[in-house]
Amino acid sequence: MDQHRIVSPHEWTEARKKLLAKEKEFTRLRDQLSQERRDLPWERVEKSYVFDGLDGKQSLADLFEGRSQLIVYHFMFGPDWEAGCKSCSFWADNFNDIIVHLNQRDVTMIAVSRAPLQRIESFRKRMGWRFKWVSSLGSDFNHDYQVSITPEEQARGEIYYNYAWQPSTMSERPGISVFYKNADQSLVHTYSCYERGIDMMNAAYHYLDLVPRGRDEANERPYPQAWVRHHDNYNA
Repeated sequence: MDQHRIVSPHEWTEARKKLLAKEKEFTRLRDQLSQERRDLPWERVEKSYVFDGLDGKQSLADLFEGRSQLIVYHFMFGPDWEAGCKSCSFWADNFNDIIVHLNQRDVTMIAVSRAPLQRIESFRKRMGWRFKWVSSLGSDFNHDYQVSITPEEQARGEIYYNYAWQPSTMSERPGISVFYKNADQSLVHTYSCYERGIDMMNAAYHYLDLVPRGRDEANERPYPQAWVRHHDNYNA
């Protein structure tokens, strides 16, 4: 970093303007990609899923809470885990406070995990989060949307995740799924993303992308996000 090129204000402005042109092109391409995402065909939700929450047993339709659009964050929290995933918690810190704004645009956002509700609630209170978080324990929901792996799949060492077979022995993976409720109350699945596909939903990362050292994860071991902690553990 100490060897970075230092230039005059004029040179800096000219370099910045060149980058701005590329940023504007990226913005236009992102808008185009967003439209193509919305134009994807939809698939009907055929199964009846039941979730356990503070409001009791609820169906997927119930989770919309009177709105027509539902975003589900697939939070990694297995049935036998003591706490939720640190990386998913990083994402939750980013979406906890924006849900009130999403509600104004006919969007409900929740988190779903396979952990028992009591354990979810204990961890949610510890983290100080207010978003709705339900348990899918006992349902096929997590497996059907590619985020929970069966013991048989783990033993095989190969899982279907992010629309491809890949080597892994993990029992839980992160993701985001979107659903829509039609006027006739039928439900459709409109979109899901995984791995780097959820990157754009982490505002903290995009602020880090603005600073000279960026995310600074290249030398993190054993994986890039090894530095991440639950927000109440950074000074532990």
